[in-house]
Amino acid sequence: MGTSPIRRGWRWGLRGVALLLLAGIYLALERGGSAYLQRLAVLFLINLMLVVSLNLFTGFTGVFSLGHVGFMALGAYTSAILTLPIAMKKVNLPDLPAPLASTTLPFLPALILGGFTAAAVALLIGIPILRLSGHFVAVATLGFLIITRVVLINAEAFTRGTRTFTGVPPFTTLGWAALWALLNLYIAWRLKHSSLGLQVRAARDDPWGARGVGVSIARVRLIAFGISAFFTGIAGGLWAHFLTAFSPNAFYFSKTFEIIVMMIVGGMGSVTGSVLGTLLVMASTELLRNMEPGFAIGSFTFGPLYGLSQIGLAVLLILLITFRRQGLLGDQELRLEAIPERVERWLAQRKVVLESPRVRKADP
Repeated sequence: MGTSPIRRGWRWGLRGVALLLLAGIYLALERGGSAYLQRLAVLFLINLMLVVSLNLFTGFTGVFSLGHVGFMALGAYTSAILTLPIAMKKVNLPDLPAPLASTTLPFLPALILGGFTAAAVALLIGIPILRLSGHFVAVATLGFLIITRVVLINAEAFTRGTRTFTGVPPFTTLGWAALWALLNLYIAWRLKHSSLGLQVRAARDDPWGARGVGVSIARVRLIAFGISAFFTGIAGGLWAHFLTAFSPNAFYFSKTFEIIVMMIVGGMGSVTGSVLGTLLVMASTELLRNMEPGFAIGSFTFGPLYGLSQIGLAVLLILLITFRRQGLLGDQELRLEAIPERVERWLAQRKVVLESPRVRKADP
């Protein structure tokens, strides 16, 4: 049964309104937004990429990963080294190998190479790790995160060790972040509703049944792992070229916890839930962070409350796990197509009620 012309018109109209709304928000921030709002918008888009990428693997496959921030670090350092000016490399990285020391790439190729580096490492470690199941995968990916941090600290010729990696060109703009975030959302959405996505979710919901119909669970998980790591590496590169200075400590438990909370709040397995979860957690965290230096309510003054944002994240996670474990949306999606369907269903119900015998007798 085909879709009615009216319903198709509703869908395209709603999609057009959504695109115009997004374009309006982007132009308002780009041309009239303050530096503070633009900074928050860029960080939101980068965090959104991290959450969607993690959800693309953990939410779709049901296998929990604690090591995705390690892929973010690989993307950040790879793109930063490749775009660092040669003169800056001689000062900050004097022991860098000659091919890297004498080469500087444009932003886009360096960003993509950072994503491919993360994806290559993910495929390499995923072959043995993804043969495991349950909490064993979480422990193994946590081990990868720890190993990545140790390597970054000890590879001083490439990363400056524990010292801050500085001099990264500030190439990341609101436009770049928005472009990659939209591409990430589109790929995740298409993947979820593709045959590969159906296989991944079948392996999550019923592994024995999936094997029975010929699904290679290890293969589909590995593909999802690689795609997820690629976009996580891209997000790391955008983050590095936005902050322009960072150290290995930035890619550890604190960032891992933050991204996991965003994913759980929105709903594991939901692409639109990732957007809602990132938005809610970032808004709450930013509000609490602004309250940390102290605030007043009437005649009462509350002194410095440093660490309030981290405590707020922990409390939010505890409340969510207690009262709504599936998150805001679970694994469901907010679909524009559902709006005309619900409107038509409501109109049909109204028509039935008005045409019922009881209503006709009551008419004058």
